[in-house]
Amino acid sequence: MLSKKAKYALKALFVLAEKEANCATTTDEIAQQAGIPKKFSEAILLDLKKHGMLHSQRGRSGGYVLRQRPEDINLADVIRIMDGPLALTTCTRRVGFVACEECLDPATCEIRLVMKKVRDSTVAILEGISIQDALNSKLALLN
Repeated sequence: MLSKKAKYALKALFVLAEKEANCATTTDEIAQQAGIPKKFSEAILLDLKKHGMLHSQRGRSGGYVLRQRPEDINLADVIRIMDGPLALTTCTRRVGFVACEECLDPATCEIRLVMKKVRDSTVAILEGISIQDALNSKLALLN
């Protein structure tokens, strides 16, 4: 399940992507425009900065700016930063594999084989959608 933290991170990135390039936006502005509670916005923006998606500028005209172009930020990367692996089970993680406690043989486990397909499909979809793609979809609906 997608956490609120991941949803809020995506919303913050949508707000920043709609801004003019290199136009710094304050935490308060991002929180207000994205509908994010202010107490969460600061932590989320710091996480995104720590992972190289944002740059912060200090001073009177300071705030946050996208470090990458919106078309170069995919949804999978954002969700991984906020929520961790996209796999629904620990035995299907690409990084940090942990066999299920009740599993007798991960190589032949029917549940694992199905969940691996689910993971691969989810990853393919989310890696194929950028922040810009999501904004373009919204614009297409409005027109």
